[in-house]
Amino acid sequence: MLKKCIALLAFCCAPFSLLAWGLVGHRAVARIAENHLSSAAKREVARLLGTETLPLVSTWADELRGDALYANTTPWHYINTPDGLTLPAFTALLNATPLPAVPTNAYQALLHMRQDLKDPKKSDAEKLVALKFLVHLVGDVHQPLHVGGHAEDKGGNDIKVTWRSKDETNLHSIWDSGLLDYTGFTYTEMAADYDHATPAQIKQWQKDDVTTWLFESYQLCPPIYASAATNPKFDWHFYPTFGPTTQQQILKAGIRLAGELNELFK
Repeated sequence: MLKKCIALLAFCCAPFSLLAWGLVGHRAVARIAENHLSSAAKREVARLLGTETLPLVSTWADELRGDALYANTTPWHYINTPDGLTLPAFTALLNATPLPAVPTNAYQALLHMRQDLKDPKKSDAEKLVALKFLVHLVGDVHQPLHVGGHAEDKGGNDIKVTWRSKDETNLHSIWDSGLLDYTGFTYTEMAADYDHATPAQIKQWQKDDVTTWLFESYQLCPPIYASAATNPKFDWHFYPTFGPTTQQQILKAGIRLAGELNELFK
């Protein structure tokens, strides 16, 4: 039954908006990560990227949409999950089946990218693709609706809301970009403003495993859905309520991305 459940969760959603954090958010995550790379990680990242940078490749995985060669990567950006799971039940759901050869959700995709970057048999070209996906997917899974979204409403895409009393949009879009655009920051400004984790926070966040990252995002979803159910007309109260959550998640994503790269390239 559990195998059937996770297969359903991976495939029952039709393609929808996958731009978690949008361009500014993803690049801010990557910029924060750059600030916390070890010397060894900096060298290997620079070698693989060549003339590119982590911020500039952070949206590459979204830019592939529409390319037939990468059509199978659409489900890699999210995983829809049922409500009310405890951490053990959530972990069991994520690991209900052996890791497939081709990922079917964000969790599996992250594990695959890790494997490819550690595999000495992989070419630099293959490792470059894995690095670009890893940078993006770490950001994706820190956007709550990319982990705790409901399949029946396409991760909040089918929940219509009004943003700041004038713009008709949907709940997912608000979390992908609306809350970030509200700040008016460029990605460099956002990274500079958000990147103030304490040494203790950095140590703990980089110690957390991927399951913990996803479960944190999952736990943030109930109040997000409740906000739309209570009043879908989001006004000036919305950013003070949820802005700190987006800031914390982007910061965590950047710190954890750096931790992953430091570990992979040490």
